[in-house]
Amino acid sequence: MADEVILLNFWPSMFGMRTMIALEEKGVKYEYREEDVINNKSPLLLEMNPIHKKIPVLIHNGKPVCESIIQIQYIDVVWSDKNPFLPTDPYQRAQALFWADFIEKKVTTNFRSNSRVLLVFHVCVYSLCHNDQLFVCGRKTWATKGEELEAATKEYIEILKTLQAELGDKPYFGGDKFGFVDIVLIGYYSWFPAYQKFGNFSIEPECSKLMAWGKRCMQRESVAKALPDSEKVVGYVLQLKKLYGIE
Repeated sequence: MADEVILLNFWPSMFGMRTMIALEEKGVKYEYREEDVINNKSPLLLEMNPIHKKIPVLIHNGKPVCESIIQIQYIDVVWSDKNPFLPTDPYQRAQALFWADFIEKKVTTNFRSNSRVLLVFHVCVYSLCHNDQLFVCGRKTWATKGEELEAATKEYIEILKTLQAELGDKPYFGGDKFGFVDIVLIGYYSWFPAYQKFGNFSIEPECSKLMAWGKRCMQRESVAKALPDSEKVVGYVLQLKKLYGIE
């Protein structure tokens, strides 16, 4: 009997992008179901994730797996015969998990709280976010002008520079092979243009190696399939600006 795999997702979610990439890398056939997380969550989503009621939800043979980081690890274990995401060496494995955790705690949190427009996006579709520190969304809510915005932007760049230092001169975070940390981080790449546009700053000057890494990842079929066009993301944020009267 063939596996039944369903992914409940919302297209702008960098978290859902992770799961899509993982499935594509393993060659797993799955059914994609788009969720209206703002206006009308499906009965299936509420049934499969009754605790958080959030996407993405991976459903494998009727059983739900929630949280994207957990989903990537689950996919790696269940379909272990192709393209392992994590190293077999215990120390290297621990390092990969450390940097994935860093991305969750630093990049995700900062991304949600930096820009007013992007904050509205994450408040409006909080259902696509993970559960870590949702209260942080209000910490820098109006940090969009003057010194507050400047400090928030500087913090974000410093986080990316830390990741760039870990990447070094390697093609991917795990070395020559696209792996776990790459999957966890690459979804943000599709949001960088929107983030820069509405935050009024540029990533390239100080993080050129990281941007080159993003372009390299985009050459992979799995990533190209999963990530939406950046202009589509910008257009979506513009719609939110109009909807919520944000200038």
